[in-house]
Amino acid sequence: MHETPEMATGRALDELSRLLFGHLHRSDQQRWGQVYLQGLLRTHGKKTVRRMAATVTGSEAAASSLHQFVNASPWEWTPVRGRLARWAARSLPVRSWTLAPTVLPKRGDHSPGVHQRFLPESGRTVNCQLGLGLFLDAGQAHIPVDWQLFLPPRFTQDPAVRDRAKIPATAQAQPLWDHALHLVQEMTSWTDDGRTAPVVADLTTLCDITPLAQRLQGSGHAFVLAIPGQTALGGPELPPGERPSARALLLRRGVRHPAGAGRQIISYETPVRGVRPSGEHTQGAGRLMAEWDAGTGRPGRIWLTNITDRHPAELLELARSPRGAQSAVRRMGEDFGLLDFEGRSFPGWHRHMTLVSAAYAYGTLEGMTP
Repeated sequence: MHETPEMATGRALDELSRLLFGHLHRSDQQRWGQVYLQGLLRTHGKKTVRRMAATVTGSEAAASSLHQFVNASPWEWTPVRGRLARWAARSLPVRSWTLAPTVLPKRGDHSPGVHQRFLPESGRTVNCQLGLGLFLDAGQAHIPVDWQLFLPPRFTQDPAVRDRAKIPATAQAQPLWDHALHLVQEMTSWTDDGRTAPVVADLTTLCDITPLAQRLQGSGHAFVLAIPGQTALGGPELPPGERPSARALLLRRGVRHPAGAGRQIISYETPVRGVRPSGEHTQGAGRLMAEWDAGTGRPGRIWLTNITDRHPAELLELARSPRGAQSAVRRMGEDFGLLDFEGRSFPGWHRHMTLVSAAYAYGTLEGMTP
């Protein structure tokens, strides 16, 4: 009998399910992991556990088992993410690790991490959770493999709130740049051969980017990070009040480079300060760069990088990666159930995000849309 495309697709999904969930101790956990993954891929419209259970098993009664699996069943999501990351990295020509924020609108105030946040892009304040994802960027594809959930202090300082949301003692209120650093460190631990990729991020509206840049520099990790134009730069020999801003350095001393199609890029070589894990301060070569806006006569979005052996045009192409990651986030919400989590627990959120990431990775790499 000849194998049909549907048979091959099903076999590939079975193989991925075994890879991701085969290490779980209980056979029922392995089964419901596969059912949840199939439900995210095969259910049209909203991915409620009831609809996914009916789609995959033909029985709505299985919904309680699916809900139990994602919210209460004792399995760790980190090993599953590590397996997903290694599987995706072997399947893709990864060119960067891209960090992308994800705003998840929520009703009420009981979901872990929920808070009021002003969104500059829409000009309004929303009730939401804020997640931060790490995506493997392969140019045409951006695959999510790891997540952090931002927790305002009330979720870690109030024991009753922490207990209600099942937030473990190890989870603390941290600035978003610290979450970003954790994602990079975790991805580094998952690489098969120790090879890393440049970290690319635009988090300028969410946190102070300087501590992240300093710690990536101190650990020897390559990066391309968007920074506010008013960021003060310069060596320690200058008092803080006398250090020029990134925008001023580009305007006064920047070198312009033709980039084709009438585009110009402006760049300026500047030292990058670092902080090693030991706390020791370091300094290395770096570069400011931006696309020159002919209309305003000023640089556009400004990026800081410690990669000095590649042309600025190549690095600015890499800097577009956050747009691709945000496009992936939108598609995950529209087609893969990103916004459809039914639960109010910290572990449940992480497990759901892990399963959605796996479904999106499989759907993207196998060309499958629910």
